[in-house]
Amino acid sequence: MFDFLDHSHQQLQRQLGVLKRLARQLAQDELTARERDELRQVIAWFNTDARQHHLDEEKHVFPALLESSDEHVVHTTRRLRQDHGWIEENWLELAPSLEAAAGGYSWFDRDTLAHGVAVFEQLCLDHLVLEESLAYPEARERIHPADLERAGVEMARRRAEREARSAKR
Repeated sequence: MFDFLDHSHQQLQRQLGVLKRLARQLAQDELTARERDELRQVIAWFNTDARQHHLDEEKHVFPALLESSDEHVVHTTRRLRQDHGWIEENWLELAPSLEAAAGGYSWFDRDTLAHGVAVFEQLCLDHLVLEESLAYPEARERIHPADLERAGVEMARRRAEREARSAKR
């Protein structure tokens, strides 16, 4: 299970890097056709994989942490759940402007978009650090190996289905 979650974190860092680069480009000029394609891929990733990653954490990781007798672990887990809401809210604000840019339109305020992307990136990275430094190590100790295996199988099945759908396009 944690292999899938760790892989998602690696993808998140890559997607944020592309998003940041494209936002910088947008602040200076229009995007090329290739850059618009890249942006569409970033949008698709945040609309699907990132959301599923958060659902997986809420289903498979956070419940064990919320049962902890360590108040710091419980408090941090509640913060991580709240972060998921903030990340989603920030994404919902950014997405229309990003979709417009991917479509070659420029009706949005470029400075506002650049600022929004910077805030979104920092929120995601702060969240990732907290998960990797506290939540995941704690969860590895608390979640029964059979439950980890079941969650990993579920995630692998979903990934295979998603890849099969992508291959058909």
